[in-house]
Amino acid sequence: MKNTLITALSKNKEVRLLMIDSTEMVEAARKTYNMSPVSIAALGRSITAGSLIGKTLKNNNDQLTLQIKGSGAIETIIAVAKSDGKVKGYISNPHVETKINEKGKLDVGGAVGKEGDLYLIRDYGLKEPYIGHSKLVSGEIAEDLASYFMHSEQQPTVFSLGVFVNSEGIVTSAGGLLIQPLPDASEETLKKIEEAMASLPPISTLIKDEKDHGLDEVVNKYFAALEFRVTEKSDTGLYCDCSKERMKEALVSLGKDELEEMIVEDGGAEIHCHFCNTNYEFTGDELREIIKN
Repeated sequence: MKNTLITALSKNKEVRLLMIDSTEMVEAARKTYNMSPVSIAALGRSITAGSLIGKTLKNNNDQLTLQIKGSGAIETIIAVAKSDGKVKGYISNPHVETKINEKGKLDVGGAVGKEGDLYLIRDYGLKEPYIGHSKLVSGEIAEDLASYFMHSEQQPTVFSLGVFVNSEGIVTSAGGLLIQPLPDASEETLKKIEEAMASLPPISTLIKDEKDHGLDEVVNKYFAALEFRVTEKSDTGLYCDCSKERMKEALVSLGKDELEEMIVEDGGAEIHCHFCNTNYEFTGDELREIIKN
């Protein structure tokens, strides 16, 4: 199973669409911290969205960070994506108690919280990154992102994000959809988008039901009126760029006094990467070598 991501443009060049089957990477994220169903649903939606939005970045070294700070038990979610759609994610509480909402779905909105903040940070390699912000409107993430793009970037954007977790707690389907009308899109085109979205099943259901078909076939089936042409198709997935050398650089930044204190009190140091759940250990001798250099 691949994490396939496609980009498409309507025949009239008034709408762009991105769709991803993120099942494999969301399940991999679940395994990293053995997450509860509602926690992986929240993180899964976020890394799926991060991958989609990251793919809209223009340059190879551009990077995007989606940060959600809510009032619920989850507290913080972070998704960091590159321009190829590869993404890494972190959730501050991976074991939130799973509850079902009034629609019979995992209560992601309740776990994230309906009050809080959403930040979208684009790093273009300049002195300062571009930081966008909006308030959460539901905690369901797709709605929050649509609100952000409308109010903070004045760019109407449709999001559909979904994660399906089976009775054993395993992610069996996950995916996302991003649709943006381009400047000067006609009223007729906007109406076609609305009509297509009204008939579209939940994205996790669609990914599960259409697993034997390519995403391009799915787009042609549900958005036939817009006559999309796939402009790019790629495989993406989770990544983490941590390493012992990078962690060493972090230790260097602490300074001599703090490193000497670690040697005296703990005999060394252990640094944990929250993205991939990896521990890096440094002995007292390794710390002394860092101080010496």
